[in-house]
Amino acid sequence: MKILMVYPKCPDTFWSYKEALRFIRKKASTPPLGLATVAAMLPDHWKITLVDMNVKPLKDQMIRDADMVWISAMSIQKHSTMEVIRKCRDMKKTITAGGPLFSTGWEDFPEVDHIICGEGETSITAFVSGLEKGTAERLYPAGEWADMHVSPVPRWDLVNMKDYATMSIQYSRGCPYSCDFCDITKLFGRKIRTKTTAQIIDELELLYSSGWRGSVFF
Repeated sequence: MKILMVYPKCPDTFWSYKEALRFIRKKASTPPLGLATVAAMLPDHWKITLVDMNVKPLKDQMIRDADMVWISAMSIQKHSTMEVIRKCRDMKKTITAGGPLFSTGWEDFPEVDHIICGEGETSITAFVSGLEKGTAERLYPAGEWADMHVSPVPRWDLVNMKDYATMSIQYSRGCPYSCDFCDITKLFGRKIRTKTTAQIIDELELLYSSGWRGSVFF
């Protein structure tokens, strides 16, 4: 199975740091941590390519070469996401989608073949099994909150670290507060769940052994 993972383009805003990043010769602030984490949950014999459209263009040939396209996005990336979906449909490619944009509004994307809501740790195994058996469902609703202790080390080998200003580590999920501008409680609940010390050390060790010597955003 050849999987093309796509992280759509973020619009140019203050928070994209597009102009500031030029001063340090970087293309984006952080890599797509969600896709890199999900990639680590997939079978070892699958061939995975990850394209972050914020650092390089998504070429038509990349889509043609894939058996399936997986998209993860936030609401601010909706315009770019729709363009990616249109291209994939034109090329008759099967589309799988997840992330905040789809988890909170999956009804808006009838063109997508499979939608995984909520956290990947709770659905990816069942979805992969369904794909291999030919019984994959269209919608995998968000279930119970994931056990962070089973969350894998992200596949940093799929990204070019030199393109980014900093690497990322997700230590916790969930928040007890009710800020009206934030969707964290809807996506991850109000109870704070954390990774173990050993998990964080493993992630730091992998970043270091991969050659990273810059900052790490927690």
